[in-house]
Amino acid sequence: MALAYHFRLSVTEAFDERLDALLKVVLASVEYDPLEQVLQFDSTLGDPRFEQVFSGWYWQVSDGDSQVITSRSLWDQRLPVTNQRQISVRDEHGPRDSRLRVIERDIRLAGLDAPLHVSVALERSELDAEIRRFQQLLAAALLGLGIVLLLALAAQIRWGLAPLRRMRNNLRRVEAGDAERLDTMLPAELAQLAGTMNGVLDRDRRLIERSRHTAGNLAHALKTPLSVLRLKVAGLPEETREPLLIELARIDAAVRHHLARASTAGDSGWLGTVNVAHTLAPLLEGLTRLAERRGLVLESDIPASLALSMEAQDLQELVGNLLDNALRWAERRVTLHIACDADQHRLQVSDDGPGMSTEQRSEALMRGSRLDERRSGSGLGLAIVADLVELYGGQLALKQASPHGLRVEVTLPATPHAIRDPR
Repeated sequence: MALAYHFRLSVTEAFDERLDALLKVVLASVEYDPLEQVLQFDSTLGDPRFEQVFSGWYWQVSDGDSQVITSRSLWDQRLPVTNQRQISVRDEHGPRDSRLRVIERDIRLAGLDAPLHVSVALERSELDAEIRRFQQLLAAALLGLGIVLLLALAAQIRWGLAPLRRMRNNLRRVEAGDAERLDTMLPAELAQLAGTMNGVLDRDRRLIERSRHTAGNLAHALKTPLSVLRLKVAGLPEETREPLLIELARIDAAVRHHLARASTAGDSGWLGTVNVAHTLAPLLEGLTRLAERRGLVLESDIPASLALSMEAQDLQELVGNLLDNALRWAERRVTLHIACDADQHRLQVSDDGPGMSTEQRSEALMRGSRLDERRSGSGLGLAIVADLVELYGGQLALKQASPHGLRVEVTLPATPHAIRDPR
């Protein structure tokens, strides 16, 4: 706006200087003949447009009464007259409603009592066209400059945020289990942040590993005293032995339950990717032999390339508990099906046993009861399964198998974004 304003002022001043020069020529060419008592003009001003009718180039000399001489271009029209002793420049409407730039002043000639009013007018179209061309050029130049600046700004932002995108990709790789640490080849500020986060990750891994070792040591430490107590209780009279054995069984179950929860504490959300078929192969081999001894058929459908972001031990614990319960109550067949669907993994274990009613299934899920506890009153079953599913942000559902039996469906996210603390 400032550039356009100053250009308009500059061009208008140059136009007015041109008018002033023409006015001086007109002033020098005006004479008064005292004998004839008429005004005379003895110059052509050097521009033929003053001779062309309504060309937009006009001059006029008037005494405000009967004495008026004009350029041929004005024909029968007259320029408006104002009383101006000094030079005055203004805009006026001229012949055929054209817009004129008029310069005028009063002069006195010898022999005349009244002053003469001299005016020169040029049509503004040339001036306005020049201003308009500059404004269009300026607008185009500023638009181009704006686009260039926006592109430069976008490139600068993209270049400046590139380290953050690299850090985000590193976080995703760590989250998916493809990396254990963040890359620290970053600008100083981000490198310090990445180093701090790596320290937190390392500390969490050490704490989790230490907790698992502690849980294992505790399990071994409790096994011997419990075994000794069982041997001691076995020698007691029957009426004394039975209550004590029941209490010892409750202690053993409680200890194994909490140790199992401690051993499936995940990896704080930073998990490696395991091949499901390879991880479950030893478990399925053992359970298949167990099923054959019971006269059952265990079928599994697991894609060879299926991978899951989950601890191998947790996956074996989850599938093992479900299959163990299904084998306990199946009549002929147990099936395991694992598949990847969009952004989640689906795991189904079905048996052809007596199954559970709708009320029993709802009650079991609401109370968090164990599957095998609902049927046989022993084992950890549903408690461990429910803890693991919750730990990895999944969902557990109990449904009726076809034509009869129970189908357990577990849905796990393909990439667990936040492993929750089961405690």
